[in-house]
Amino acid sequence: MAALDEPLKKILGGTTAKVLAEQLDLHTVGDLLHHYPRRYAERGELTRLADLPLDEHVTVVAQVADSRVLKFNAGRGQRLEVTLTDGSGRLQLVFFGKGIHKPHKELLPGRRAMFAGKVSVFNRKLQLAHPEYELLDRDAGDGADAASAFAHQLMPIYPACQQMASWKIAKAVDAVLPSAQDAVDPLPEALREGRALVPLTEALLKIHRPGSKADIADARARLKWDEAFVMQVALARRRLADNQLPAVARKLVKQGILDAFDAKLPFTLTDGQQKVSREIFDDLATEHPMHRLLQGEVGSGKAQPLDALVLTPRGFRPMGEMAVGTEVVVPSGETAVVDGVFPQGEREVWQLVLSDGSAVECDDEHLWIVGTRGTGDRVLTTRELRGDLLRADGQPKWSIAAAVPVDLDDGGDRPLDPYLVGRRLGGDGGSPEDRVPDAYRHASVKDRLAVVRGLLDVGGRPAGAQTVCRGVPAHLAADLAWLVRSLGGCAQLRPGQDGAYSVHVALPDTASTGGIDNTGFRRAVHAVEHIGRKPVQCISVAHPDRAYVTDHFTVTHNTMVALRAMLGVVDSGGQAAMLAPTEVLAQQHHRSITEMMGELAEGGMLGGAEQGTKVVLLTGSMGAAARRQALLDLVTGEAGIVVGTHALIEDKVQFHDLGLVVVDEQHRFGVEQRDALRGKGKQPPHLLVMTATPIPRTVAMTVFGDLETSVLDQLPAGRSPIASHVVPAKDKPHFLARAWERVREEVAAGHQGYVVCPRIGDDEDEAPKGGKKGASGAKGAAAEERSPEDAEEKRPPLAVLDIAEQLAGGPLAGLRVAVLHGRMAPDDKDEVMRSFAAGELDVLVATTVIEVGVNVPNATAMVIMDADRFGVSQLHQLRGRVGRGSAPGLCLLVSEMPEASPARARLAAVAGTLDGFELSRIDLEQRREGDVLGQAQSGVRSSLRMLTVIDDEEIIASAREEATALVTDDPELTGYPELRIALSALLDEEREQYLDKG
Repeated sequence: MAALDEPLKKILGGTTAKVLAEQLDLHTVGDLLHHYPRRYAERGELTRLADLPLDEHVTVVAQVADSRVLKFNAGRGQRLEVTLTDGSGRLQLVFFGKGIHKPHKELLPGRRAMFAGKVSVFNRKLQLAHPEYELLDRDAGDGADAASAFAHQLMPIYPACQQMASWKIAKAVDAVLPSAQDAVDPLPEALREGRALVPLTEALLKIHRPGSKADIADARARLKWDEAFVMQVALARRRLADNQLPAVARKLVKQGILDAFDAKLPFTLTDGQQKVSREIFDDLATEHPMHRLLQGEVGSGKAQPLDALVLTPRGFRPMGEMAVGTEVVVPSGETAVVDGVFPQGEREVWQLVLSDGSAVECDDEHLWIVGTRGTGDRVLTTRELRGDLLRADGQPKWSIAAAVPVDLDDGGDRPLDPYLVGRRLGGDGGSPEDRVPDAYRHASVKDRLAVVRGLLDVGGRPAGAQTVCRGVPAHLAADLAWLVRSLGGCAQLRPGQDGAYSVHVALPDTASTGGIDNTGFRRAVHAVEHIGRKPVQCISVAHPDRAYVTDHFTVTHNTMVALRAMLGVVDSGGQAAMLAPTEVLAQQHHRSITEMMGELAEGGMLGGAEQGTKVVLLTGSMGAAARRQALLDLVTGEAGIVVGTHALIEDKVQFHDLGLVVVDEQHRFGVEQRDALRGKGKQPPHLLVMTATPIPRTVAMTVFGDLETSVLDQLPAGRSPIASHVVPAKDKPHFLARAWERVREEVAAGHQGYVVCPRIGDDEDEAPKGGKKGASGAKGAAAEERSPEDAEEKRPPLAVLDIAEQLAGGPLAGLRVAVLHGRMAPDDKDEVMRSFAAGELDVLVATTVIEVGVNVPNATAMVIMDADRFGVSQLHQLRGRVGRGSAPGLCLLVSEMPEASPARARLAAVAGTLDGFELSRIDLEQRREGDVLGQAQSGVRSSLRMLTVIDDEEIIASAREEATALVTDDPELTGYPELRIALSALLDEEREQYLDKG
């Protein structure tokens, strides 16, 4: 009997062992014993040919009626077709390529045999492609017994590869299965008996050669506990060791830079931010390293509906159209770019009703710059305003300052004098169609003022400090009020007769310089009214005051949990480093931090604050002089905060006293890179990793308790409601027809749509490749076994050029359809996108080039063809292209996969949620956890063979409790030699180092 550490080549021979080693990473007898079946094929009862169910595994006993070899592909390929009969019907078998020789010799007309395989349809005939078969003895009794035994057997299906089929792996397992008796049982006997788990040797026998489903369940329960418990013992020992590391406690210091920073904030932190900050500061105050994950969008909270208006230099645009890089107007009159867009799903929305009758909508956390009599401006949330709205005498307590008037320009021509335009509109008898032309609405302050003067001089009458225009048509009344508010004044509309309005106008004084002084014009907050649930989002603005103008009501927006943690460490005498994955993001973080801190980021500099510190940037593209200065500031401690890229990891970078490492988008960095930065501290620094959306490995490590987790509440679920549905095109073709009807309906309603295909379809397209590499390819254990017929007959992915032609001449005939893909010339791509964004096209048939960077708020429908060929995250990213405006989005996932297939289950799960965290769990189910103790980020080297993080959280939690108690009592495991052996087998040298680095 071979020992478990015996090389497979001694047992199986060099050729087989080489394939197992190279393709499946199986080297020893123990490796193969722990290569468990992926599933079990139940051959079931013998089935009559007349009753064969489609897409199911069946076993039949039949007689060969005919056998012939046919050529195809211009004679280069050949296949064997065998026709069976059992008296009730006929069935065709098909074999391809080299696989035809053996059955051609054995499956002769008149021979009886058992056949097992999956029933499919080809050319309208039922068939089994490359079925397993076993010839039956001509003696009827023996044949019946053999058939019965064969039919009721549970056949293990192993994770396989192209070079080594499942049944060959099964034969290899048969050769080493007796060695299972030598397996060392790592579970303490008391634990095994207390959990009613079978011994390890019994579990190995039952998992490979089960006699019943109960055997499989017993084996799986035991083997899952092995993996969970041994892993948790490793993590428990690591946590114990971490708690003994001599990290420097970074306790909060009163009256330091953090307090100075908080004092200058123009708003209060949200409840979620305060809670997360407390968790982080509690960890920093301990004398062992913090290891915490912060999950959440930087824009949590403070949102507005997608149809709210934001002022840009070219006029107001809906919040739903905001994108990174969009220019907006800030309250001081300057322009700034949006540097962050944060969808927040659906929220309860409120509206502030102001003294001039205007209103603006927002969520309960939204921040308002407001003032009251005799005080300066403060920043309050909508919730705080609701709770403290009126003075003791019942009058409004708060008022909102007007924004500084700014010049606008929509690019239109203004051929007439603006004053004459105003006079003409104010004196032509008041047509209901009267409007101020956009070119004059979105004009300079001087021209807008001239239009208002013309309107008031002709149609206005003095009324104290105000001017009143009576009998103004509705459209013109709204335009006049808009112009007045854009100039910092007040305008109130009051209903009159026949649908007309009286407009009461109060304008600020015009200074001699032509500017406008509107400091005295404020609108009181009369009421805060509940509206209901709406899709919302928030934006952040790259400007020191972090504010923007929405219908001339100013709001602020920011989140700085990580920055406050860094400032707290600086107060305690340490330094903080933020590691960003790209130079662009590092520069953005550096700019944002210095702007938020203001003079506090100028420590030691002329004009800097007394409590300030230096904030330096370190990237690979910096000039030599700037780089030398940054390095000097770090080693001397002059710089309390450094923001950088991988350049921070280089050997020459030294810190005076590194106390905290903040890693942004942690999945973009390898373990080695993070460890290299942590190693630059005199003692292990505290670690805070941040991610907007958890990746599968993050979820795995979180469930395993390796990271303490903080979550910012109200995480985004999507920009706008997006209804997602799976369209089973093969099973129910009328569903696909209905999908195209829905696209036509959206276009008829004034919207646009996308159709996404996996392939371009031009002559340059590569031939479809076989399986993917990695988890689902040659090394991928979880790949479904595909018959050679699948490889020969499987159609290529649907292509943009083909689908666009079919749609334009068929279900979408008459609509303006265009294509977009990566092989188009840049100018052509730009022209198509410009036309689509301008509404000159109805439907865009595209590849995944639209996955990022495309923002057309009017697009509401998306049909993804062959959706099963895309990954979970890619599908989520694609459907984010719709629902970006005020109208809800529709995403239809078209697939020809059968209903019971894993691909359809995955699509149904994607259609069922817009929650990024839930989708990460789905992605984890697909990709597996990666090597939880190794460096791989997903599935190909997983040390988890039986355990799944998503399904087995309860087992993991129980194993953690047991492991923690055991390690606390016996840290060196002296009383558990078998467990120490299992632990050393799990933790090879590489993984041991990884565990130490964390």
